[in-house]
Amino acid sequence: MAALVETRGLRKTFGAIRAVDGITLSVKKGEVLGFLGPNGAGKSTTMKMITGFLEPDAGSSSICGIDVQDAPKEAKSKLGYLPEGAPAYGDMTPHTFLAFIAEIRGYRGNDTRARVEAAIARAGLQSVVDQRIETLSKGYKRRVGIAQAILHDPPVLIMDEPTDGLDPNQKHHVRELIREMAPYKAIIVSTHILEEVEAVCTRAVVIAKGRIVADGTAEDLLRRAPGHGAVAIHVSAMDAAKVAKAIGALAEVASVETNGQTASGVKLRALPKNGALSAQSVGDLLRGQQLSFEEIYVERGKLDDVFRDITTTNQA
Repeated sequence: MAALVETRGLRKTFGAIRAVDGITLSVKKGEVLGFLGPNGAGKSTTMKMITGFLEPDAGSSSICGIDVQDAPKEAKSKLGYLPEGAPAYGDMTPHTFLAFIAEIRGYRGNDTRARVEAAIARAGLQSVVDQRIETLSKGYKRRVGIAQAILHDPPVLIMDEPTDGLDPNQKHHVRELIREMAPYKAIIVSTHILEEVEAVCTRAVVIAKGRIVADGTAEDLLRRAPGHGAVAIHVSAMDAAKVAKAIGALAEVASVETNGQTASGVKLRALPKNGALSAQSVGDLLRGQQLSFEEIYVERGKLDDVFRDITTTNQA
């Protein structure tokens, strides 16, 4: 399947600062790409170049096979873009603003009304549709921005911090909307909210200092977390040494370490050799040897830890 978004060696400098340093990526239909990086990593600059709102110093980008620099109007007709800050005309209402956007997109009459009504419904703007945009909360302003990005039902959707300023219910609504649209579009979502990557993204790209430093699924990234996939066992201090020896004898266990004290005993951690270790097999072993334990579970890494490790390592 051909990629709907492609970039090749994008570069951009601002004076002595190299904001983007050779970004190459592709996004296919059905993919939701989480675009991650610390502040100043080059995320927004990259997205502006992909969408044609900023000219690269080098490299190129295409939307649905159309070069953004060679045919910007045609490329942007295939694109929905939610930029940072969700700019809109504050003296307009969501309804008049979206009608204005629809007309700019070339819709007229009944088509305009249908597009506007659908965008209002999908973005959940019904309760504020006739308020002036300048009076809306940050969350609702963001939803107006989302509505204008999806109004023409584009095959490519690029959103910079789409849930910024939204309350938990609004975040849930937007994530559900992204899931609903995902099978039919190529979507890029820039976000600082790492739980969002696990919630809606099929893939994540992490950049630091303008370069890609990781690319994979959320699960791929989690595997890089210390302790991901390890089995944690809470046991009494009296039984800790026997339990550790028994678990250490398993072929799939690389090592067993003490991982702190609990109110009632000791927490052990069994580290897998090849990422394959089940709590059930460890529990069955201990029960078979009549060794008691209070709790057993598989540890899951944290994306925050992986993100911090990847980006700080590559900031040096």
